[in-house]
Amino acid sequence: MTTRRGTTPASGSELPSRRSTIEDVASEAGVSVATVSRALRGLPNVAVSTRQRISAVADRLQYTPDPAASRLAIGRTQTVTVVVPTLSGWYFSTVVAGAEAVCAEAGYDVLVVGVGSHHDLGRILSESYSLERRTDGLVIVDIPIDPQQVASISGRGVAITTIGYATPGHPSIRIDNVDVGRIAAAHLIDREHQRLGLITGLIEDPLNFSVPRLRRSGFTDELERCGLELDDRFVAHGNFGIDGGREALSALLDLPEPPTAVFSISDEMAFGALMELGRRGLRPGRDIAILGVDDHEFSQVVALTTVRQPVADHGAAATRLLLEAMHRDEHEAGATESEVVAPVELVIRSTT
Repeated sequence: MTTRRGTTPASGSELPSRRSTIEDVASEAGVSVATVSRALRGLPNVAVSTRQRISAVADRLQYTPDPAASRLAIGRTQTVTVVVPTLSGWYFSTVVAGAEAVCAEAGYDVLVVGVGSHHDLGRILSESYSLERRTDGLVIVDIPIDPQQVASISGRGVAITTIGYATPGHPSIRIDNVDVGRIAAAHLIDREHQRLGLITGLIEDPLNFSVPRLRRSGFTDELERCGLELDDRFVAHGNFGIDGGREALSALLDLPEPPTAVFSISDEMAFGALMELGRRGLRPGRDIAILGVDDHEFSQVVALTTVRQPVADHGAAATRLLLEAMHRDEHEAGATESEVVAPVELVIRSTT
């Protein structure tokens, strides 16, 4: 049997009608909330008599610290917030997993927030949302953030690191997405394909996601360098998901003269494309070549040629940069910018 201290009141005492807060203890003891926090955590700079008085009040009120509240009382939440465009999808969940690993090691909690538009992002970053009371740092993934928002958040003491975009004055990690497109095109051209197709992102993207545009730019640049061009009829739009990739390839295969090779700007859309080939009795690498990006765990299973990027490492590296910036000595406050361009590599399998 477990006995909880204070469940049976001494004669003449009364149990509080609600859970006591640190504010209740501070008011009763006649000190600040910060002093209560320091006293109950055994930190220095609290007089012995004050510490004893606070302890007695806390016992009488049956106060037990709430972890989140006690962290806020000393001005730190011990929480890192990861902001992503969507809470679904392998890429973003893998980035979050990398961030969580580093935060767990450092003793930080992780809050994940999905935003579907710039309006949603603006609401979260606005002063009225009081983000500084909820988190110590932000990892913003593949969402552009304007300088005014950066200045506002930084001015309220919240550290920022970005993935996918460089943010002046703050750490960031990204890959060269133009180079990704060039690598894809060069590989398919080396395989002597001339009718090359592209499965890209959504037609309308409320966040103006730059990855589709940059990867397409590199792809078309390499085609032009080799004396080829991307036919607009060979461009199909997916939604960065399996269904989108399947529907996109179906549209390309229904053309009178379909492409002989297709670059899908994400592995998940490439998986959908492979499903469509199977549905039609076509064989990848023989009837049509398929190439993706990311090196998803399932890519090896389906032998998908892909441009690999270490996605989980991006989340971990960005979070470590964030924690370093948060913990940096104030005398080094001006030296927080660090832009990391992570390497990518072509992994050749049977789909090409």
